[in-house]
Amino acid sequence: MLKVIINEQQTFDIDTNQGETLLNGQPFQWDLVALGDGRFHILQNDRSYNAEIVEANYAEKSFKVKINQSSYNLAAKDRFDLLLEKMGMANTAKNKVNNIKAPMPGLIWDIKVQAGEVVKAGDVVLVLVAMKMENALKSPGDGVVKNIKVNQGDSVDKNQILIEFE
Repeated sequence: MLKVIINEQQTFDIDTNQGETLLNGQPFQWDLVALGDGRFHILQNDRSYNAEIVEANYAEKSFKVKINQSSYNLAAKDRFDLLLEKMGMANTAKNKVNNIKAPMPGLIWDIKVQAGEVVKAGDVVLVLVAMKMENALKSPGDGVVKNIKVNQGDSVDKNQILIEFE
């Protein structure tokens, strides 16, 4: 079972039963030929379609596809995603960050963000110098900087909170 959401508007249930593809519980007949490099040719109901995968994020199961010059954003949920969603556990901690703590004692060399700034996972938020080495501390997830608890030049201890997020 796979649930596919197109452009955050249309939802389709896709399943297979004894090798037959079912779309919203109904048999779906099509002919798909892979052309290589994420390109496909599709025949369905005597109509021809050219399809291309423009972007693919397999970790998030999201895709941008182009079919006959029209672009679509697809999001897929497999049976495990649907089960977690049903249990109220879907994406509860996904990319959520509460604060950043000092991984080791050191000196705050540079602060790269300000309160109120939006950060994405992987953005460098500050530089900590420890044992004569600069360590770029990155945001582990998406968030908005609520409070910066240190200043440039401050000495910090291990596990001291440096930045809080909303």
